[in-house]
Amino acid sequence: MAIRTLDDLDAADAAVGVRVDINSPLAEDGTLADDARLRAHVDTLDELLDRGARVAILAHQGRPGGDEFERLEAHADRLDELLDNLVSYCDATFSAEARDAVDALDAGTAVLLENTRFYSEEYMEFSPERAAETFLVERLSPVLDAYVNDAFAAAHRSQPSLVGFPERLESYAGRVMETELDVLGAIEETPTPRTYVVGGAKVPDSVTVVEHALANDLADDVLVTGVVGNVFLTAAGVDVGRASTEFIQDRGYEAAIERADALLYEYGNHIHVPEDVAVERDGERVELGVEELPPGRDEPLKDVGSDTVAAYADVLESTGTAILNGPAGVFEEAAFADGTRGVFEAATRADYTIVGGGDTAAAIRQFGLSGFEHVSTGGGAALRLLTGEPLPAVEALR
Repeated sequence: MAIRTLDDLDAADAAVGVRVDINSPLAEDGTLADDARLRAHVDTLDELLDRGARVAILAHQGRPGGDEFERLEAHADRLDELLDNLVSYCDATFSAEARDAVDALDAGTAVLLENTRFYSEEYMEFSPERAAETFLVERLSPVLDAYVNDAFAAAHRSQPSLVGFPERLESYAGRVMETELDVLGAIEETPTPRTYVVGGAKVPDSVTVVEHALANDLADDVLVTGVVGNVFLTAAGVDVGRASTEFIQDRGYEAAIERADALLYEYGNHIHVPEDVAVERDGERVELGVEELPPGRDEPLKDVGSDTVAAYADVLESTGTAILNGPAGVFEEAAFADGTRGVFEAATRADYTIVGGGDTAAAIRQFGLSGFEHVSTGGGAALRLLTGEPLPAVEALR
């Protein structure tokens, strides 16, 4: 069943609940340290407001008990600056005060309601039917005429604000959601050959991406880096050292090593593992060939080395489509950013480049890189979509 978009919504004077994902890094004083996720939703929100909708914005920030579990007043202030139309703030989510704030909206104005996760059920997962019976959805729905989900980055969750409203209201995908599904959901239509660059520390999901891409002929080559690369090196019989081995074991990734071993056996000619790595010695970056790694040493592997970057660049030079998901190392440390920067720069020379969200997008912003055809707003959601698994919030829109 097709998903309706803003093209199908009669927005004039309609009260529209719009779920966005503006969960952002915060500075120590509680202000926004990065507004990239807010800027991503500007097109959706401005379009609705320009068409005369009365918009109630729903969003979350942080996790209960976390340092960034904060109110959304700063987000409202920044949205008011970014949008062409007025955005106010209400420090309630579904109470009488929140409903009154929505009812009081003039056409072409918006209100950002308070952090949905201040409400305990929002941090739980439900079936859409059960989510529709939660206080948030049950109390807020009566003052809304339609619901728009633009929160692709949270689409792998099955929380009330994401899957409950479509049970009660006519529902639509926003422009961010629409674009993400069009691009990440149609990898098979992109130029060939295709190269997946899979790194970072989300190992089980990343191994699933590798498996799905190769088994379904979506990838011609897979380049592994980061902790994912360490898992494949281990599967290939390389001693990655005590620290990196313990990191893998502490996170319960032993089963991923077995899966990586099976993938290397079946698709070995298509999977490229690092040729050299970087460690820290006496405060300096030191690069070692994987065959030179002394058994049992303590230094963690923090990056791929220059030989690996050159080898991966050779593959990417002749690539039709490059799909990036996950950094090559600890890019936040200047001494260990070279691998991520080098591989990502090489990917820009592919005919068409897609960037998975999360740390990958953060690294691109840090390095000031450009030349990517699509930069996803989602990390976990992008990974899930790239594995071919359904996203609960997307299925709810159907």
